[in-house]
Amino acid sequence: MTWDGGTFGSSATCVLAPNADIMTLDGTNTWVLSSGSQSLVIDPGPSIESHLAAVSAVGQDVVGVLLTHHHLDHSEAAREFASAHGCGVRALDPAYRLGSEGLGAGDVVTVGSLEVHVVATPGHTADSLSFVVPSESAVLTGDTVLGRGTTVVAHPDGSLGAYLSSLDRLHALCSEQGITSIWPGHGPVIDNALGALDYYIAHRRTRLDQVRDAVATLTAQPHPEGIAADELPRRVVELVYDDVDPVLWGAAELSVRAQLAYLASS
Repeated sequence: MTWDGGTFGSSATCVLAPNADIMTLDGTNTWVLSSGSQSLVIDPGPSIESHLAAVSAVGQDVVGVLLTHHHLDHSEAAREFASAHGCGVRALDPAYRLGSEGLGAGDVVTVGSLEVHVVATPGHTADSLSFVVPSESAVLTGDTVLGRGTTVVAHPDGSLGAYLSSLDRLHALCSEQGITSIWPGHGPVIDNALGALDYYIAHRRTRLDQVRDAVATLTAQPHPEGIAADELPRRVVELVYDDVDPVLWGAAELSVRAQLAYLASS
């Protein structure tokens, strides 16, 4: 599927950053939420002049910038962009803010008549947030749920236990509030929010079982010199992710480390 952003609902425009690679898929999705003459910008993305100009052209009167999390492909241009528009940057992590206002679970950010409700969804990173737009029956998920494929739980900053809880929280929220669309940080819009979350939850549980079985297999085999603790994650990757392009094994190892930490604490 080709994805190049576009307009969604009555308030949202996705401006796709030109930073496509194997980890960012088609590029980072910068979301502009507008009501009347004012706009909020979610994740300005990388510091690429043409991209920021395209975002500015959509959200001309920008009253605030919000961050889903701190990874540079989402946050790098936040201060630069906000300063150019004379507004602040609101984020969970104080290190990424511009101005005195933070951002956390339960906050409601308004732009014109549009409300954006903040939901804590840690796991991909410790500071990951999602943003519900009730009037659009949509939720912006950053990297917690992607439009294509699955996300990396970036150990040690990320936590699988927190991530599983976040998926359950999003599932309950979508069910209770009738949220049908996911507007992700990478990849295309998802029109079946509950279906996507069902898949994500099942996928994580399956992967966890596979990792548990791989550890049992590896530790049951005779190893004259044993398996070093730091070597185990890569050995697990070689067993569990053998159908995945080895270029992605580094990212897979981060997730395996998170899974091993989760199993050790369970």
